[in-house]
Amino acid sequence: MDRSLQLADSLGSLPWISPRELKTLNAAGLASVGDVLMRMPRRYEDRRRGGDVASVQNGDTVCLQVHVYSAGWRFSYKRYFELSVGAEDEPHGVRLLLRWFNMPYVAKLLAVGMDLFVYGRVREYGGRLIMVNPDFEQMEEEDTGSRLVAAAMGDAAPPAAAVQEQRQPIHTGRIVPIYRGLSGMPPRTYRGIVWRLLQELPRQLPPAGYDVAPKYPYREALNDIHFPAEDELQHKARMRFALQECFAQQFRVAWRRRRAQQEGGMVTATDGAYVHELLAALPFELTAAQKRCIEEVRADMASPRRMNRLLQGDVGSGKTLVALCAMLYCIGSGYTAALIAPTQILAEQHYRNFCRLLAHTDIRVSLRTSDRADDTGSLQLDNPAEADRTPRLLVGTHALLYKKNRPQNLGLAVVDEQHKFGVEQRERFISSAGTAPDVLVMTATPIPRTLTLTLYGDLDVSVIDEMPAGRGEIVTALRNPAHMKRIITFMESELQAGRQIYIVSPLVEESEKRAHAAATSELERWRAIFPNESIGLLHGRIQGDEKEAVMADFRDNKTHILVATTVVEVGVDVPNATIMLINDADSFGLSQLHQLRGRIGRGSHKSYCILLSKLKKGDERLDKLNVLCRTNNGFEIAEEDFRLRGPGDVLGTAQSGLGAVQFPEWLADLRLIHRATRDANAILDADPALTRPEHAPLRELVQNEDDTAVTG
Repeated sequence: MDRSLQLADSLGSLPWISPRELKTLNAAGLASVGDVLMRMPRRYEDRRRGGDVASVQNGDTVCLQVHVYSAGWRFSYKRYFELSVGAEDEPHGVRLLLRWFNMPYVAKLLAVGMDLFVYGRVREYGGRLIMVNPDFEQMEEEDTGSRLVAAAMGDAAPPAAAVQEQRQPIHTGRIVPIYRGLSGMPPRTYRGIVWRLLQELPRQLPPAGYDVAPKYPYREALNDIHFPAEDELQHKARMRFALQECFAQQFRVAWRRRRAQQEGGMVTATDGAYVHELLAALPFELTAAQKRCIEEVRADMASPRRMNRLLQGDVGSGKTLVALCAMLYCIGSGYTAALIAPTQILAEQHYRNFCRLLAHTDIRVSLRTSDRADDTGSLQLDNPAEADRTPRLLVGTHALLYKKNRPQNLGLAVVDEQHKFGVEQRERFISSAGTAPDVLVMTATPIPRTLTLTLYGDLDVSVIDEMPAGRGEIVTALRNPAHMKRIITFMESELQAGRQIYIVSPLVEESEKRAHAAATSELERWRAIFPNESIGLLHGRIQGDEKEAVMADFRDNKTHILVATTVVEVGVDVPNATIMLINDADSFGLSQLHQLRGRIGRGSHKSYCILLSKLKKGDERLDKLNVLCRTNNGFEIAEEDFRLRGPGDVLGTAQSGLGAVQFPEWLADLRLIHRATRDANAILDADPALTRPEHAPLRELVQNEDDTAVTG
C-alpha cells in the first residue's frame, strides 16, 4: 500500500475519494489530509461489548458476531430490508432480526450466508428481538482481512473508500470514534475516510508544528485519538495534542513578552506632582491594594523598558483611579495619555469623572467618540478658552483608532474593559501614534489564574484585591415570578425612601425564537405598575444623544426606574440606585451577572440584586445563580464560572486572541501551562533568534505575531 501520503496533501489528489464526498468535505472546510485528521472525534462508543447471540435480551446495546440465514424486503407500515440472523453453529436457532429503514443500498451489500459484526440496541416487538438500523461489517478470513462495507449510504455502488481490504473492524467490535455530523455524508462514510487516511500515512510522520513530545510519535498519537485500542489511549493522545496546542499558545506569549522587553520604551514617570495633587484633594484614603498597584505601575513607567501591565480588579475596586494616576505621571513627564473604552456610555463616564477630578489643574481632557465629536474629533467645550489648549488626556471609544483622532506624542495607552476589544484592535490603538507607549490594560472581569497565564502571560499583572471602605452591602436573592407581588412591595418601599431601580432584560424587543423578557415590553409593564414614577428606557439601539439624555436623567434622579438591556453592564455609576431586578437571569453568564450587579452598591446604602428565573427548583442551570447568592467576590465567581461552563466557553476566543481551541481542557490545567511556558522559555533562552533548523516550525509560528504587529 502506498505510504507516501502527507498531511499537506490535497484530498482532491486521492482517487478513492469520490467527487460527491470531496464536495461535502470541502464545503465543511476540509481540503487537506491534515484538515480531516485534525478534526477530532467529539466522543467515542465502546462497541467491544459482545456476547452470545443466544443470550441477548431486550434493552441490550451490544456488538454481536452473527450468521445471516435469510434476507429480503418486508412491508408493514413502511418498506424495510430485513435479515434473520443467529449463531453459525445453530442453523435452526434464529434469535434476532435486523431491520433497515430508508437504506435501500443495504440490500446490495448483504446476503444469505454472510458472517457479520453488528452493533446496536436490541428491542422486543411482537415477541421478537429486533435491531433497527444497526451498524455492521462483514467478516472475512483472517488472511484476506475484513472488508469495509456499507460506506456508500445512498450511492448506487460503494466508492473506493468503502471497499478497501483491512485486517481490523472499523465500525464494530472496537472503541469507535463518533464525529460531528457533516451535511451530506453519513457518519460511517466519514469514519471510513479517516481510517484509510491513517493507513496510508507513513509510519515516520513529522508532526504538524514543533514536536513537543518526541517520545510519543505524532503518527501514533493520531491513530490513538481516532481509533484507540483502549480507552486510556485516547486520553493519552488528547493530552499530547493538548500539550501541543498549549505550547503553541505559550510560545507566542513568551515571544511577545521578550519582544516587548527588547523594545526601547520611554521614561514616562519623571514627575509625580499631578498625582500628589490629586491624592491630596481626594475626600477619602486609597486602599492598600490601590497604593500597591499605583507603585507597581509607577516603577514600570519610570524604567526605560516599555510597560505592558494588566490591572485586574473586581467591580467597584477603584481601578479607574489607579489608571488616572498612571496617566497623570505620563502627563507630568510631557507626554499625552489616552484611554480607550468599549462603549460610548463608559467613555463619557470616564470623561466626566476626569473633568471633575482634574478641575483644579491645567490639564485639558478631550472626549473623542463617533457621536460626540466636532470636526477635530474633540468634544465641544463650554469654555472657548479651553479649546486653545492642546488636550493632554484623551478619552474615547473606537473613534481613537481612526487617523483624525489618533493621539500624538502618546506616552501611555490605557485600554479599559479590554476583553471587549479584539486583540488586533488593541494593537492598532497602541501602535497608532507611531511610538512605543507604555500600556496598561484593565478588566473588571476577574479571570481564573490559568486563563491569566494563557491570555496575558506577556503582561505583568497587578491585582486590586480589596474594596474601598464605605461601599454599601449588596444582598443577592434568587426568586421566581410567583414572588413578584412581594418584589413590587419591596420596590415601593425603596422608591419611597428616595432610592432608584434598574430593571434589566436580555432582549430589546420580543422575539419568536427566544422566550425571554424584552426591555420595550417591560417598559410598558412597569409604567402600569408604577404610574406615578418616572421610568426610562435604555438599550443599544438608542442613538448617542438620546442615550446620554436618558443616563443624565437617571444620574440626576429625574428618572426613578431605568428599564434596560445589558448596555448598563459597564460605564453606569449611580450611587443612589439600590435595586437591580434581572429578568430571565439564567440566560446570562455568571461573569456578566456579576458585572451587572456591580451597577448597584456604589453608594453607602444597602443594595439588593434580585435574580428572576422561571426555572424549576432542582434545575442544574440554577447552580450558577446560587453562586451569586453565596458570594460577591468576583474572583471566586470567575473560578466557579470556569468550573461550571468549562474553559472553552468562559472567554470568547475571537476577542481573546486564542483563536480556535480544539483541546480546551488544557486551559484549566495549570501543570500543563507551566510545562509549556517552561519549555518555551528554555528554547528562547538557548536560541533567541530561532536560527536552529529544528526551530523552523517555531519561526513560522511567530512570523504571524510579527506580521500582526506590523499591520496593526
